[in-house]
Amino acid sequence: MGKVLLDVRELTTKYVTRFREDVYAVDHVSLKVEEGKSLGIAGESGCGKSTLALSLMGYYFAPLHYMSGEIIIDGQKITGMDPDDIRKSILGKEIAYIPQAAMNALNPTRKVINFIEDVIQVHDYGATKKEIYERARNLFEHLGLPAEVLQKYPVELSGGMKQRTVIAIAVLLSPKVLIADEPSSALDVTSQKMVIKMLMRLMEDGFIGSLIFITHELPLLYNVTDDIMVMYAGQIVERGTAHEVVFDPLHPYAKGLMGSIIVPEEGLRSVKLTAIPGVPPNLKKPPMGCRFADRCKYVMPECRVTSVALRDIGGGRMYRCVLSEAELREAYKNG
Repeated sequence: MGKVLLDVRELTTKYVTRFREDVYAVDHVSLKVEEGKSLGIAGESGCGKSTLALSLMGYYFAPLHYMSGEIIIDGQKITGMDPDDIRKSILGKEIAYIPQAAMNALNPTRKVINFIEDVIQVHDYGATKKEIYERARNLFEHLGLPAEVLQKYPVELSGGMKQRTVIAIAVLLSPKVLIADEPSSALDVTSQKMVIKMLMRLMEDGFIGSLIFITHELPLLYNVTDDIMVMYAGQIVERGTAHEVVFDPLHPYAKGLMGSIIVPEEGLRSVKLTAIPGVPPNLKKPPMGCRFADRCKYVMPECRVTSVALRDIGGGRMYRCVLSEAELREAYKNG
């Protein structure tokens, strides 16, 4: 096992609505990411992926609230740290985040170099504008972005160029962990390919220590990440290698996700498309037992009353279900 850069233990966070209702969007999530490795997180919209990404930063502001658990980055526990200390010494440097719709995250009234100056000067007060420009130019050119982008306003850039610019800004300080939240969504196929290649190159060239890639397109992760974690209703329902989860999913939800997407990978092209009925549960009042029970074709009475922990079946493979691995495989075999 390699060096663990991110160690998350039983993390629970919630949203508090204006009616003072609690919404438990991340419920006792644990995960580890090693140096040089990438972890994919997949699931439907509303399953807690983006909330988990925000929660991993350790920097909370309403309506998101920390409840319990630990986040340890490269041996340093950041849960419970002063928010100002997290902003100055953790964000961007230890862990960085590329938000959803990142190409809309830039202020249209400021040039790209102005954003870069803000990021660097928070961590290096003595850096001159000339030093910052040279540092930014070297990084942009290394990543295949022309230096003239630095003097442009966001409105002058294409969608794909803006997305890659935001990624470059996020890795200016060489974070140990980079979280990319749906970085290729809303882009054409060519731009998606360029963004994914850029992220992989950042890992290869040592600009980032590890990568967490979030998407609702589970098959996409097969070509990007080492491991995949599937989320449903705020919980982890399966984890395994990318090959295991894509080609041999165990949890009925992961199985349903794979069955509902057209997949070009050899061995899956002929799989008949199926839909997952219903919608995820309301997390203001999570159901007893398995949260997928109302949508699962293999549901049994005990599923609705028994709270199930993740089963560890070895080799880093885990899933959350009352059925054993053998019982699940037999159920899938029989349709």
